[in-house]
Amino acid sequence: MAHRRTNPLRSYFLLHVNMVIRFLIISDVIWVGAMGLLGPIFALYIVEFIDGGNALVAGVAAAIYLVTKSLLQIPAAAIIDKIRGEKDDFWILFMGSILGASIPLFYLFIHTPLHLYIVQFFYGAVIAFTFPSYMAIFTRHIDKTREGMDWGIYFTLTDLSAAATASIGGVLATTLGYDVLIVAVVIVSLLGVSMLYAIRSRIRP
Repeated sequence: MAHRRTNPLRSYFLLHVNMVIRFLIISDVIWVGAMGLLGPIFALYIVEFIDGGNALVAGVAAAIYLVTKSLLQIPAAAIIDKIRGEKDDFWILFMGSILGASIPLFYLFIHTPLHLYIVQFFYGAVIAFTFPSYMAIFTRHIDKTREGMDWGIYFTLTDLSAAATASIGGVLATTLGYDVLIVAVVIVSLLGVSMLYAIRSRIRP
């Protein structure tokens, strides 16, 4: 019996994945793309708008975010796993993502390295909860026998999204200014988060 050939191009348009995985991927593609607008030039923003901002301050800010996220992720995941059912995962993911997507607005009001470090710590703490929630829901709903393909599609599309917006962020910062860029990042990020609401009815009680 001949097996039907899979058209790889269909995977780029999420035609081979179930609804929950589809909207999880779309949500992150939009959010990662939004963060790609700011990410590559964030160090330049720190140098120009933070008093005493330099390469050291940018490095410490990045480290604070990553260390906070890394250290809190396992305790956060343990708390999430202790609560039975998937509803808690969804609401932690949804509300935490709204908060996380809005955090870049604080960059508009900070002026010292200390302020920046506090924002980065808070950002890391929020993502420490949303990331395990996202992974938990993705893992439970992943298409059986297509686990590798689903993850491959996720990383391919999110990487392409970040690549596509990396240069656009530089253009916006140069032509319209960092304030407009940051507001755009938040608006697009929240649009990505809104995609998560589509899976609410598919979440297991």
